[in-house]
Amino acid sequence: MTDNSDMIDFVRARLAEEEQIAQAAGGDSWRCPADVPGEVHDRSGAIAFSVRHLGFDQHIAFQDPAYTRRRIETNRVLLNEYAEVADKDTDRPDHDFPSGRAVGLGFAVRQMAAEHASHPDYRARWLPRFIQ
Repeated sequence: MTDNSDMIDFVRARLAEEEQIAQAAGGDSWRCPADVPGEVHDRSGAIAFSVRHLGFDQHIAFQDPAYTRRRIETNRVLLNEYAEVADKDTDRPDHDFPSGRAVGLGFAVRQMAAEHASHPDYRARWLPRFIQ
């Protein structure tokens, strides 16, 4: 395990939680039919939500479970790439490609972790670094 393994585990756990929520919501794509403003329908055409204020319907439909699950999968690819080189993501990296890759991927993973900064398990030391 690397010094960054706890951050990797933290992000993996948040992705798993989000995936469970999306799956519990049906896992399907949602849409807003033009003929019924304010309604969000699931894949079968059933009304998933009916909201009539401030464009909530479009936002909810955009964040449908299918989209969320696709985003989670792409984040997992990035996270797995980082896990391979996380031990090279240090405050004083070497000046070579693997270290540069680790720092770059580490920055992205730190941003992913920061999305959950209000979670009680989040650690301030995971804040993205800016190295020159």
